[in-house]
Amino acid sequence: MDIGLYFGSFNPVHTGHLIIANHFLNFTDLKKIWFVVSPQNPFKEQSSLLNEYHRLHLLKLAIEDDNRLKALDIEFSLPKPSYTATTLIHLEEKYPAHKFRIIMGSDSFQNLHKWKNYQSIIKNYSIYVYLREGYEVKNDVKADLTIIEAPLIQISATDIRQLIKEKKSVRYLVPDKVREEIESGGYYRK
Repeated sequence: MDIGLYFGSFNPVHTGHLIIANHFLNFTDLKKIWFVVSPQNPFKEQSSLLNEYHRLHLLKLAIEDDNRLKALDIEFSLPKPSYTATTLIHLEEKYPAHKFRIIMGSDSFQNLHKWKNYQSIIKNYSIYVYLREGYEVKNDVKADLTIIEAPLIQISATDIRQLIKEKKSVRYLVPDKVREEIESGGYYRK
């Protein structure tokens, strides 16, 4: 089965993530999309991250009614920080019958050459890139690349966290179940 792997901190998951995933399912040959929650991205500040189990829980709430989507915690048991190349090896071993493709924004693709063992990734995996405003796609690394013109959604997890700190509404930016859990759990208030 063709499965898209959507890596991220999902801090928190928001409507933009879900719209992108749905778009890829509608307009590519992908049958399912697995969200891979990164407990510690080597390019992000650890102190700004909500605990990975809370982020995973929020993600599961966001997608629980859609059997095409799945939340993975595979990186939780791997060494930190999380490296995509390492995760891919573990996924291949655990699910040998599946064909994995990587989903990323053009902002991430622009930095792919900085990733640990990126040569292994581009040698073994197709990459689906959705365009992000201000980040053009230059395939200098010669990846097996498909560019998908997904809806340009200007929703930022950073902005959502700031709104929560300021006690402002994040309604419509995150699914209702996620918003309710963030409010009841007191997440992102400090």
